[in-house]
Parts: sequence; C-alpha cells; structure tokens
Amino acid sequence: MAVSQFSSMSTRPSEALVQCTSSLSRFIEFGSRNRTSKQKLLLIRTFNSRPPTTSFCIKCVSSQPSPKTKDRVTEEDTSSSQNSSGPDTASVASSIQYHAEFTPLFSPEKFEPPKAFFATAQSVRDSLIINWNSTYEYYERLNVKQAYYLSMEFLQGRALLNAIGNLGLTGAYAEALSKLGQSLENVVSQEPDAALGNGGLGRLASCFLDSMATLNYPAWGYGLRYKYGLFKQRITKDGQEEVAEDWLELGNPWEIERNDVSYPVKFYGKIVPGSDGKSHWIGGEDIKAVAYDIPIPGYKTKTTINLRLWSTMVPSEDFDLSAFNAGDHTKAAEALTNAEKICYILYPGDESVEGKVLRLKQQYTLCSASLQDIIARFEKRSAANVNWEEFPEKVAVQMNDTHPTLCIPELIRILIDLKGLSWKEAWNITQRTVAYTNHTVLPEALEKWSFELMQKLLPRHMEIIEMIDEELVHTIVSEYGTADPDLLEKRLKEMRILENVDLPATFADLFVKTKESTDVVPDDELENCDEEGGPVDEELESAQEDGVLEEESTDVVPDDELENCDEEGGPVDEELESEQEDDVLEEEKEAEAVQEPPQLVRMANLCVVGSHAVNGVAEIHSEIVTNEVFNEFYKLWPEKFQNKTNGVTPRRWIRFCNPDLSSILTSWLGTEDWVTNTGKLAELRKFADNEDLQSQFRAAKRNNKMKVVSFIKEKTGYSVSPDAMFDIQVKRIHEYKRQLMNILGIVYRYKKMKEMSAVERKAKFVPRVCIFGGKAFATYVQAKRIVKFITDVGATVNHDPEIGDLLKVIFVPDYNVSVAELLIPASELSQHISTAGMEASGTSNMKFAMNGCILIGTLDGANVEIRQEVGEENFFLFGARAHEIAGLRKERSEGKFVPDARFEEVKKFVKSGVFGSYNYDELMGSLEGNEGFGQADYFLVGKDFPSYLECQEKVDEAYCDQKRWTRMSIMNTAGSSKFSSDRTIQEYARDIWNIIPVELP
Repeated sequence: MAVSQFSSMSTRPSEALVQCTSSLSRFIEFGSRNRTSKQKLLLIRTFNSRPPTTSFCIKCVSSQPSPKTKDRVTEEDTSSSQNSSGPDTASVASSIQYHAEFTPLFSPEKFEPPKAFFATAQSVRDSLIINWNSTYEYYERLNVKQAYYLSMEFLQGRALLNAIGNLGLTGAYAEALSKLGQSLENVVSQEPDAALGNGGLGRLASCFLDSMATLNYPAWGYGLRYKYGLFKQRITKDGQEEVAEDWLELGNPWEIERNDVSYPVKFYGKIVPGSDGKSHWIGGEDIKAVAYDIPIPGYKTKTTINLRLWSTMVPSEDFDLSAFNAGDHTKAAEALTNAEKICYILYPGDESVEGKVLRLKQQYTLCSASLQDIIARFEKRSAANVNWEEFPEKVAVQMNDTHPTLCIPELIRILIDLKGLSWKEAWNITQRTVAYTNHTVLPEALEKWSFELMQKLLPRHMEIIEMIDEELVHTIVSEYGTADPDLLEKRLKEMRILENVDLPATFADLFVKTKESTDVVPDDELENCDEEGGPVDEELESAQEDGVLEEESTDVVPDDELENCDEEGGPVDEELESEQEDDVLEEEKEAEAVQEPPQLVRMANLCVVGSHAVNGVAEIHSEIVTNEVFNEFYKLWPEKFQNKTNGVTPRRWIRFCNPDLSSILTSWLGTEDWVTNTGKLAELRKFADNEDLQSQFRAAKRNNKMKVVSFIKEKTGYSVSPDAMFDIQVKRIHEYKRQLMNILGIVYRYKKMKEMSAVERKAKFVPRVCIFGGKAFATYVQAKRIVKFITDVGATVNHDPEIGDLLKVIFVPDYNVSVAELLIPASELSQHISTAGMEASGTSNMKFAMNGCILIGTLDGANVEIRQEVGEENFFLFGARAHEIAGLRKERSEGKFVPDARFEEVKKFVKSGVFGSYNYDELMGSLEGNEGFGQADYFLVGKDFPSYLECQEKVDEAYCDQKRWTRMSIMNTAGSSKFSSDRTIQEYARDIWNIIPVELP
C-alpha cells in the first residue's frame, strides 16, 4: 500500500489542507480484517495518533475495478465493521476526524453531536461522490436513454441513516462514532428533515429516486431548493401556528453547489417577429437558476443517481449600487429579492395576485431550468451530430402531477425559437418525450391559471398554448365531425385547454355554419313553415294575424308626429328618455360584467394533450381518471392511459426504520432478499399461526411503542401507556381525509365512557392512544379548525382523571418523515378513512401495512388493492363506495338525508362547550344543511359515521384477542409485497420511459 507523507510546516489548518488536496482525486480503499476482491471505494483520510497540528498522512491506493456483482441481494449484510466489502472502524473514524477539522462549520474546541453529524455526513458524502461520478461518466460514455423526474416536491427525510444503510456501512459508522465518544442514534437525530416537500407527492418522489438507484436505472430528479420549505408547525392553545422552517440555517452537508451549471429564466417581456421569421421573446425580468446536486445512493449497488435542485438569483450587476448609496436600499435589492423569493417557500399562499404570480414563477423556473439542462446534456452526448428526432429516444420526462405542465410549451419554445425546428417537428418530439402522472381527482388540484396572468408573465408560452389548443380543436373536429353540433360543442367545452376563450380564428364560424347547414327545409314546404323553420300552427297563426290587424287599426299616429312619440305613441320626455337609456346601458354593462366567466388555462388538459402517456396511481383512481375526469380524452386516445399503483421503498420503510421487524423477517425467511425483492414477504403467510413468530412480532411492536411513549412525552408533555392500542392517523390535514370523522368518533367514545361507571367502561372499551399528525395549509381555515378541535379534545380527555389511560388524544407537532419513521413501526391501527373516490392512492397506508399495522378505511385509493392483497379479514372496512357518492350528495341536496341519532348526539355534545370556550359552530355547521358552500357535509362524514362507529367496535373486539390480532398483523406485512416502489418503477421504465437497467462494471 503506497503511503504519501506530508509534513505540516505550519499549525494553520488551511496550509495543511492545501498540502493534501493533490491526493484527493485518487480513490482510497478501506482496509478490513476480512478482505475479499469486492472492495468498496471511499475517499478517506487516515490520521496518525498525534495532535492535528503535527504531521499527518493520507493512505492512497489506486482503485481496482470491482467485478460485477451477479446477485448483490444475496450478499451478507455489511452492517458490521467486520464485513468483507467495507472499511474498518479506524478508517471511518479517521475520515470523520478529518472533516471535523478541515471542513468545519463549528468551532474546534468540542466534538459535540451537531458537529459530529456534519463531519459524519461529509465523510459519507465522499464515498457517494466517487460512485456518483462513476455512474454518470458511465452513462455519458454509453449514451443511454435517461429518465428525468420533475416534481415540485421531494420529501426525503433524513439522509444519513439511509445513505450508510444503502452503502452497507451502518455498523462501521456506529462503531467509529462510539470510539469518538458519540452514538450513531444521537448523531443521526441531529439532522434536520430536508424541507423540500409536504406530503405524499414528495415522499413518493423520494421513494422513486431510491428505487431508480437501487435498480440501476439511468435516471435522476429535478426540483427546487426551498429555503424555508412549507413551514414548521407549532401547536399552541390557538391550534396550529406556522413559522419559517430553518433546515438550511446550518447548511446542508449533502448538497454541492454547481456554480458552473446555471441557466437564464425569463418572465414578462414581449414577443416581436424577427427578420428571420421567428418570434423573439425580449425584455422583461431575467433571473438565473443555479444547480445544487444531492447524491442518491442505491441499496448495495455502486449506482448513485442525482437529485438536482434549482436555486434562483440574479447577477451581481443587477444590484443597484447607486440606489443603495443614495439610501434607497429596498430599490437597490429589488431584483435580487424578486429572484430569491421564488425559492423561499413551497406553495406560497395564492389568495393574492402576487401569490399566484410567485407560484407560476416557481413552476416555470423548475421547467425551464430543467429542460435547458436536459437539452444541454443531450447536445453534449451528441457532440457534432445532433439529431433532434432522436431526442425522445434518449430522453424521457415525467411530470409528477400538474405543477411541471409548463414543460410542454417550454420544450416546444426551445426547439422552435432556439433550435430552429418547425412547429410540426417540435410538437411531435414533445409528445413523444413527455409523460404525465395524475395524482388527484379534486377539481381545485387540477390546476387552472388565469389566461390574462399567463399571457402577461409568459407571453411566448401563451402563444404556444394557443397553438396547441388549436391543434386539439382540429383533432376533435376531424375525429367527430360536425353532424351533431351540440355534442361537438359539449366535447370542445370539456376538452379544450383554454376555458371560456373563443375558438381559434380558423374555427370561429364553425357552429354558425353548422347550424345554418342543418335542419334544411325543402322549398315546397317553406310556405308551411314559420320564420325559424318550424311547422306552422295555422289556427294560432290566424288568431295572431287577427290580433295584429286589430292592433294596427287603433291608436294610429300621423307620420309627422312619430318622431316626438314614445313606443306607445305618447309624447316623449327627452330628458327622461335619455336618463332611461343611460340606465339601460349601465344595466346591460353590469349584466355582461357579472356573467362574463373567467378565461382560464386548464393545465391538466394540457398535460393530457401534450403527453404520450397518462397514468393514475391506483387501480380505482385510474378508473375514475378514465371514466370521469378525462373520459372524453380517454375515448379519443385510449392507448395513452395507464395505471401505475404507487409504492414505497422497503429500505427506508422497513429495513432502516424498523430494525426489530427487519431481523425477524430475515430470520424467518432465511434471507435478506426481501429488501429488494418484496415478493419474498409473501412466504411469511405460512408462519402466521406460529406462536414463536407471533411472540416476536408482539415484542418488536412493543419495543417500537416504547420509543413513541418517550417521544410523546418529550414533544407534548403527555404520558401514555404502551399497553394501550396505538391508533394513528398521520397525513396532511384536509376535509376529504376526514380527520374530523376520526375525532368525532373519539368524542363519541369519550361521551359513552363518561356515561358509565369505572367498572363498566373498563369492561367495555379497549385502552387507546389516538395519535394525529399533519399540517393544515396556512390559508385553509377549515383544516386549521380541525387541528384546533383535535387539540382541544385532547386537552380535555387527557386531563380527565376518570378516564385515565383508557383514552388519550395526542396531536404530534410538525409531523415529517422522521416522525413517521418513529410512529409507523409502533402503530397497531391506522386510519385511512377518506371519502371514497377522493384519495388518488395514498402511500402511508402501504408503509403501515408493511410494518404489520392493521388498517381501518374506506374502499378508496390503494386501500382497495391493499385489502385484496392482505385479505378482507385482515382489513377493517366501512363506508360508502365510490360509485355511490354522487347519488348520496344528490340525496342530501334534495333534503332526503336522515342523520343517524349518534351523529346528532355527538354534534350536540361538541356544541355544549365541554371542550372549551372556542366556538365550533362553523366547524359543526359544515356538516349541516343540504346545500351551499361550506355546508351540506360534502365529504359525507354524517353518512359514514354510523358505519365507522360499528367498525370501531369490531376493532375493539379483535384487539381483545391478541393471537388473532397478531395474525392479522403478520398477514398485513406478508401481503404488502406488491407495494414496493421497485415494482412501480419497473413498470414506469418498461411501459412509459422505455429505459433499461445499466449496472456499473
């Protein structure tokens, strides 16, 4: 082993650092007590035992290419310092020490947990960078087709434990930190969750990246680098309070700023025709998007892919130095502020015009910077032989929901305006490149933007969108013809991208001509037709003619007096008539203003038209997409539509977050293959009645519950019993997810307890700890009322000495991925109770099932498939079905709904003030009445409430039989194999992206 020794000529770290940089580009190989030819390469600096101010050395070993692993899944777990393919503890400790001194963010005096975390993360990042660079050098050399996943959210959670777990270095880092006086668990807890997402959309995107890397697919992600994320949630006596997230305050050790990778992004301005015949977008507001890269390692594979996040800024010359020196500091920094605020907040409030503009700027920044980067990479790989027809053969762009819709007009703009392609060529390439995942059936989430706003902010894109809309109109007219003008008009109204906008000029007289050409009456019948072409009622016409003649014979006014008479022949009051005419005109103008519908751009329709593939994210959701949401498009292009049921990564959601269960699975299945082949989990079914396995399952669950008991005490101050059932609902707070039904069920339970004696209630009710978590959007008033209500119920119930440990209600503040990793392994019952047909898929339901939790839920989203996989007897089902919802709402609007007595009882109990002085009339009022915004129980809480209560009684009954309950728990884990994101990504790769795995040599 060649060793280079550098003597420190100075005690200053900066000079020592300069001395060692020449060696940092070489691979450094960890030594191990049990080496094999399969060596993991890490960039490591090894110190001697002397103080850092004296000499030190770096062990440098030239790398040897490791042989391709034939079956990496069957390798032994490398989570020990004794493993044959990883570094030894001393090398890891040395690397951590190096970063603590030479890449510090903290003062040198102490090695405390925050400093230990950053040093450890930077040490791990070194190894990732080597694999990361190798991955993309290999992809570039092979010029393989790559998939690019564009998402406004990537909810990663903490990265350290996941990274060392995927690298198989958990044991080595745990031992190294222990020798340095720290515990891995404590160091890991210092990492803040990356605030790059909010809920299931972002968590799914991060699961997908993990699976792409693990399965060796050439792909990466694009997003925005939010400075403050959504918000940090605090729970006070007033409910939810939002404060800015501080995840970047101490820096992010995983990211690398790429100052050499930046692209211009333009807003506003105008379009002028050039002498070359092309449109030119000039003027306006110019910003720069700068790339920040985060490596995403695969599990036990060298493949390390990339998440590229964009941050926004302006060049330094845009800072107005003259204005600053003149004292106008706000004006001086205006351009800088306008640029930077684009990446301040995830989903800024859009109640104001300014908020809408900011959201649209965010979406366009993501699309424009990402596509410019993708195209630059394509051109680089093509060298001098750029063939744009090959672009879809080398690039697949996946739009995660409607937020990246502007990819479609932006790609067309670049191809036409900058690359010189024709409209036909650009449109064809774009459709073959882009695909769209729909995540919702909620109308408010199928984005619509103001036509006027988009025209002002993105004038060139609106021209292109109008061209796409015209292309669509032409397709619809060609496909369906004009024989049935009413049906054609209905289809156009439903399918057009531009809502309430006149037809394109080429089709302006379409319906005029169509109507003129229909209902043609033969000449010989004209004499028997009325003026509108209808048959004449001769008797009626004769009577009308007599009446007209009679009218004509009376009140005849001489011609010379007509000009001074009103319509009835009376004298004209000219001043009064003038005033009346003005009033009429004013009324007509007001009527027009009131009736004029807003002109909108329907982003979801644009996604469908501009994509070659459209997929839903669960079987029932995809059926709703094709049968309802996009039915007309489905009838026109059935081949476009697919289902891709979501999945989650079993690495983070079992292997790393639930080590107790992981050990059980590996032991009983006889292999760790299940981590990358979840189909193996199905083999657990044959042991479901085994008493030893059941005993181990219960022990693992209790260990996880004990962790949550401590966490709840720390975060809320409440003490809960680990012997109680842990009943959990954690997800975004929204009316359709029906946290309100859950808490009303708890209130009913509490009321019944209070009506019983101590002996009766103990005999009747299973002890429960009911845990809620999730954020209500800052401007979603009703959702925030629900949070307040939950916390008020908890404050009353948890302090009631008569109830004690029989019932506790906990709201966990600032729910995030790290909290989920703690709660999900401890859960015993999980609530997925959305109104049927409204949850596209859900992914937390999959995580709970994987961890042996039993679900109570409706037949909504992925619940349908989970119930099929785990067995109907292992799922608590209640509520109306999706196909019944429209009829039930109609029944309600007609005043036919008769509420259950228990539902009325619980509402009355809430209104009695038992949970404090807060006025819940608005919240309870949303469940009452038969129609109107914010009323009429749109989400059918009242309808499903009786069924929900009865189902909860079955839950209590099942929990009393712990053998039966544990069997159900085992069957949930065994039945969750379908819901791995590995399976989902394989389907995307095969059916939509047309990419294949590329394993590094």
